Amino acid sequence: MPQTVELPDDLADALGHEAARLGMSMPDYAVRVLASSCPSVAAIHDGADLVNFWRSEGLVGSRSDITDSQAQARQLREQAQQRRA
Repeated sequence: MPQTVELPDDLADALGHEAARLGMSMPDYAVRVLASSCPSVAAIHDGADLVNFWRSEGLVGSRSDITDSQAQARQLREQAQQRRA
C-alpha cells in the first residue's frame, strides 16, 4: 500500500543523490534503505539460506573483477597468515 513520508529537504536531497549515483529512482532507493534496516523475517538456518540472502542483497556476482573465487580465497588466506607471522 502506498505511503507518503515528509522528509526534510537535506535528507531528500541526500537520498536523491545516492539513488541517482546507483541508477535507481528515489522511491526504489528509499524502499531499499528501509528494507535493509529492518531485521529479516526469515532467519538464516543453513548455508542455502545464507546464499539466498546474499542473492537478495545483490552480493552474489557483485565482484566482476574476481574471475577465480578459489584463487582469490587462497590469496586472502595467505595474506592473513603473513599478517600473523
